[in-house]
Amino acid sequence: MKKKNDRSIFMKILFLNYEYPPLGGGAGNATAYLLKEYAHIPDLEVHLVTSSVDEAIHHTTVDERIFVHTIPIGKNGKNIHHQSEKDLLTYAWKGYSFANDLLKKEMFDVIHAFFTVPCGFMAMRLSKKYHIPYIVSLRGADVPGYSERFTLLYNFLRPLTRKIWRESRNVVSNSSGLRTLALETNKAQVISIIQNGINIDEFKPNPAREVDEYVRILCVSRLTPRKGINYLVEAMEILLEKNAERKIELWIVGEGDATVSLKQLAIDLGIEKQVKFFGLVKHSDLARYYEMADIFCLPSLNEGMSNTMLEALASGMPIVATVTGGTEELVGDGENGFYVKQKSPEDLAEKLEKLIEDADMRKRFGEASRARAEKMSWGNVAKAYFDLYQNTKEK
Repeated sequence: MKKKNDRSIFMKILFLNYEYPPLGGGAGNATAYLLKEYAHIPDLEVHLVTSSVDEAIHHTTVDERIFVHTIPIGKNGKNIHHQSEKDLLTYAWKGYSFANDLLKKEMFDVIHAFFTVPCGFMAMRLSKKYHIPYIVSLRGADVPGYSERFTLLYNFLRPLTRKIWRESRNVVSNSSGLRTLALETNKAQVISIIQNGINIDEFKPNPAREVDEYVRILCVSRLTPRKGINYLVEAMEILLEKNAERKIELWIVGEGDATVSLKQLAIDLGIEKQVKFFGLVKHSDLARYYEMADIFCLPSLNEGMSNTMLEALASGMPIVATVTGGTEELVGDGENGFYVKQKSPEDLAEKLEKLIEDADMRKRFGEASRARAEKMSWGNVAKAYFDLYQNTKEK
């Protein structure tokens, strides 16, 4: 660990994100991938301050220059995909204190905050105190208008959000769609784009997969109302009614606040045998679910850049998705998937049926998805951020 008078490391970053595996979802996984790639950049040292799943502080390393400090925020291993307002406030308080102690002892060049609140707010305060520039990565729910669940909170936080963005050295969105949404809060804000990457070695097609008579539709997601999965369950009823002779299954991987209501919906529609809930699956075990399924569907009402859609892309799957966040950057309508209307079980059923009925189309779309994925990598994302760190330091 480099001290204040030791500058043998070219660039030293303080990274703030309350999510990190096993806590959280896409943003946590994105951080984990970035840290792994940062380990390959010899002139970089990174300290991540994040949340613990228990009541202890832990210090681990991804590499000899990549440090992870997990701070207890009251978690006990349950509901690790969703962080409450209380969790965020606890992280902001304890995480700020820990980061402050780090900055007293060591010299950092840039503070990188994932999420405007609470991490961007923490970065802004630390930046003023220690005169270190900070950047903010927009991830989705931190952008006003992204989630109906936070409508009242957005109204309260919008002035603070503008201030955090304005005083940062750089604001980065993970998709053009999220950037467009962010500009509704401040049209004058300069926002660059660094997309999420894909691990094409971890997620890939399985040519040895045994094909049977079932067509399996896969949805990997946090189970929250914002993801629109209830419309997918309703679409399954339409599909099964129109294709009674076909064997169709919907696989739902993930957990969240909507789990109970989604299971009840399947029961109420009489399709609980065809809708299978697998709950929370370790990220290291996810690849086999993509390999065993035929179509990926994400009917979300809002996204940043969906990591699960990226994983489906790398797994060589045709994709059916609503146009939100980074969908248009990952899916070409009629090329490797189909766009569907939001909140429309009928449109979902129609587009899914096209793929269910045409195995050749599924194969062609799947190959196109894989080809797109091979042009993206977490290594490129890490390099883009490293370049941004350098530009931020030099300004």
